[in-house]
Amino acid sequence: MQLRNSRSAASLLALSIATLASPAMADEAAEAAAPVVADSNDVDPEYAPGNITIVGKRETYSEEDGSTATKTPTPLIDVPQTISVLTEDQLDDMNATRLDQALRFVPGISLETGEGHRDEVFIRGQETTADFYLDGLRDDAQYYRPLYNVERVEVLKGPNALIFGRGGGGGVINRVSKVANRGDAFTEFEGSVDTFGAFHGAVDANLPFGEDSGARINAIYEEFDSHRQFYGGRFFGISPTATFGLGPDTQLTLTYSYDDDERVTDRGVPSLNGLPIAGYDETLFGDRDFNRASAQAHIARARLNHEFSDALSANASLQFADFDKVYANVVPSSATATTVTLGGYQDQTTRQNWIAQGNLVYQMQGDGFGLTLLGGVEASWQDTRNGRNGISFATATGPASSVTVPLAETLTLPAVSTTPLIRDRASDLSTQSAYAQAQFDIGTMVDLIAGVRFDRFDLETTDLLGTGGTLAREDELLSPRVGIVFHPAESVSLYASYAESFLPQSGDQFYALSPTTATLEPEKFDNFEVGAKWAPAADLLLTASVFQLDRSNTQAADPANPGLTVLTGASRVRGAELAIAGEIAERLHVNLGYTYLDGEITSDSDFAAAGTRLQQLPEHHFAAWARYDITDKFGIGGGLIAQSDQFASFSNAVTLPGYTRVDLAAFYNPTERLSFQLNVENVFDETYYASAHGDNNIQPARPANASLTARLRF
Repeated sequence: MQLRNSRSAASLLALSIATLASPAMADEAAEAAAPVVADSNDVDPEYAPGNITIVGKRETYSEEDGSTATKTPTPLIDVPQTISVLTEDQLDDMNATRLDQALRFVPGISLETGEGHRDEVFIRGQETTADFYLDGLRDDAQYYRPLYNVERVEVLKGPNALIFGRGGGGGVINRVSKVANRGDAFTEFEGSVDTFGAFHGAVDANLPFGEDSGARINAIYEEFDSHRQFYGGRFFGISPTATFGLGPDTQLTLTYSYDDDERVTDRGVPSLNGLPIAGYDETLFGDRDFNRASAQAHIARARLNHEFSDALSANASLQFADFDKVYANVVPSSATATTVTLGGYQDQTTRQNWIAQGNLVYQMQGDGFGLTLLGGVEASWQDTRNGRNGISFATATGPASSVTVPLAETLTLPAVSTTPLIRDRASDLSTQSAYAQAQFDIGTMVDLIAGVRFDRFDLETTDLLGTGGTLAREDELLSPRVGIVFHPAESVSLYASYAESFLPQSGDQFYALSPTTATLEPEKFDNFEVGAKWAPAADLLLTASVFQLDRSNTQAADPANPGLTVLTGASRVRGAELAIAGEIAERLHVNLGYTYLDGEITSDSDFAAAGTRLQQLPEHHFAAWARYDITDKFGIGGGLIAQSDQFASFSNAVTLPGYTRVDLAAFYNPTERLSFQLNVENVFDETYYASAHGDNNIQPARPANASLTARLRF
């Protein structure tokens, strides 16, 4: 598919270079002038300064760098919002290979089933399939994101439109890529197998060359299995990257990844009498041959960093992404005590994205004050083609779009086939953005941050079946943010912040417009947050916050004119969060958090009436992971997830019961090069349902399962 207006890579890069920025990793002021000896996990590929020397890997569950939230060298303790970080060490200790496996340990996030073929989450009660980023650049296609080439995962909660643009009302999820390590040559092999028969093998190889350049390659092959009937699939990913020193002040990083995923499309189980149907947790409510999903993702990226002086730095980024996705499913729609009704469809999407971004960062330190200025531009072009086929069951009375069959441990279904296209549409989306931000340090106790982003959003969709024609909408949006941070002590910060975010009325994937959505004002998110952060030690951070998120301009039926839509829908989420991350005692590393969430529809809308509790919003959610190294060779670990009841949808008619899940782990390192770990998930074999997609696509969690992993590094 050709890009509209034939945008060339050269023109995009030129736009980025026009305003450049390359923020450095935030270090303590007293250490800023001295070379830093750091762990490979501490190096942010976007913001790492050139004076870092890599000396190997150490265990850490904490992160000090908050630059993703500001695009400037800002310590995490000085960022006026809640940020949860999963480091590479924690991801390894949990044996997490996919993003959704890791996010279950982040409080404030509820997992949506994603219809069995994509990442989809609720962040502070706001559902999204698009608020995902890779090294700060949008990664909004619908697929399962792997972690084999990821250094850490950052969850930035609350609206983040100043830095990231549209959407992100509840928060955004950013993956930080592994990059070439220019100080250490190594190769690491990893293999893992579990009691269901699933396994993976991975390699991570790094080679420095020249004085300040290096190359690295990560690759993985994985095969899936679980307790679910007929479930299976495989994943292959490869990601080479290289960093080139172009003089003492300039650095170029090139990265490419190819991910190929094939799996059974498992939509879970239906509900009965207000709960997930009992006794069928292993049953595939679909067709073992028809329920298939396939996704291929190519992402190529270039980033140029340059330091003009100690005060002025710059970068430019260019990313191209190509996605090809198809999934087919027979899916349950309702059930009785003896029967289940099923329908289904096949859906296919191709998408190409170009994103160009450039920033300038200026830092000035005066007598009793400091100033950091950020200015940036971003442009993107996205072409999407989406089609859908219905399905037909070969019943005794002729072809049917749905079928009701007897409940059984293994369902017997009529033959299923696809119909001609029932939907075929193309969308062209372009955005142009400019943003500015100022951070003022007043003495040693007060920091102020304020900024605004301008976004121009231009969407055009065409119904290729010829029934809807071409529709278009244009939006020009301003997204402000303001915050204040007070330091009663050097290691303590108290903060308050306000931010706004917007989402145009066409869904977060922007596939199609209707005559109604083409004219409605964007949805608006207003976020207030007050919090505190305390760093009692270099590798430990405690945080606490309270917040309120108001969502408005959601669609609602016009009571005076049935069939018409107005913007009167609104909702509110109030909550509090507590978290501890880091080394709380010698050899004991933890990352734990608790979130309280209270959210409801505050005015009648298309979704539900006022007073309805938001879907998949547990009131209480506690998540923790810890590791204790008994000796240099032996360690133990474990995780705990506990959450209260939640509703599967806005209907509030189906409840996902609360649950508590316990994981355990053991670690053995016979040599510096060889390590083994044993992970046991859901030790007490708890039956629970952590995610859903509406009232009749509810995913049973896995029963007790053990995996054995070995790593060899040389």
